[in-house]
Amino acid sequence: MSSAAAYSFAVVCEATVDLRLSSGLADRVLCQQVEWIDPASLDLHRKWRGLEESASHIEWHWVSKLAKQLNIRAHGHFRDEPGTLDAAMARKALLLLARAEKPPDAVILSRDTDGKVARRLGLNQARDASPWPFEVVLAVAHTKRECWLLAGFDPESGVEETALAELKRELGFDPRVHAEGLTAAEPHAPRNAKRVLERLLAGNRDREEACWTSSDLETLRNRGSHSGLTDYLDEIRGRLVPLFKDLR
Repeated sequence: MSSAAAYSFAVVCEATVDLRLSSGLADRVLCQQVEWIDPASLDLHRKWRGLEESASHIEWHWVSKLAKQLNIRAHGHFRDEPGTLDAAMARKALLLLARAEKPPDAVILSRDTDGKVARRLGLNQARDASPWPFEVVLAVAHTKRECWLLAGFDPESGVEETALAELKRELGFDPRVHAEGLTAAEPHAPRNAKRVLERLLAGNRDREEACWTSSDLETLRNRGSHSGLTDYLDEIRGRLVPLFKDLR
């Protein structure tokens, strides 16, 4: 452990909203899977951080500048294969954290594919490139983080029921179950993931938060099998949960 009180988990993501989603889902899985952790005691067992322990996270657009400052390079192949999309950037991020004064116990790489499925392959190449001194967890949303929020949406009013029914007719599928059919295209495109979520929630940020905080984890797993959400929940169970169970 990084300290007597808590494990230290770093998050590399695109923005603070992605930090909230990836860390919040991880916390929910930990509370479900580790019998002696509950929401009230989470801060005793894990700390979310960035490059320094005092920071909250790292954003992808910071990585190149930070790596340059520390003379960290990430060229070359990945296990004799050329790196695909985001592989070099992810390797830089992991090298930054591995060389930190106090490296974290785990790193979550949070990324939207934006329809480019090679992004997950690139992050996985970086993860497999070295024996890192921490667990590396992939949180890859296909195509956007909004697809994960859609998985947790259930109508709470007649207005929302109507909006969902209209979208099902327009799209030809249920966007909660088949969010992989949505895109990251221009904002007003019929299948734009952000537009679809906006239609359902009418801009209500509290409802957006509830999509991942209140929806049953099993529902999220069942609906998120093609958007990367199920994979992420499985990664938390397979890579973070064992850290705590090894303490017993």
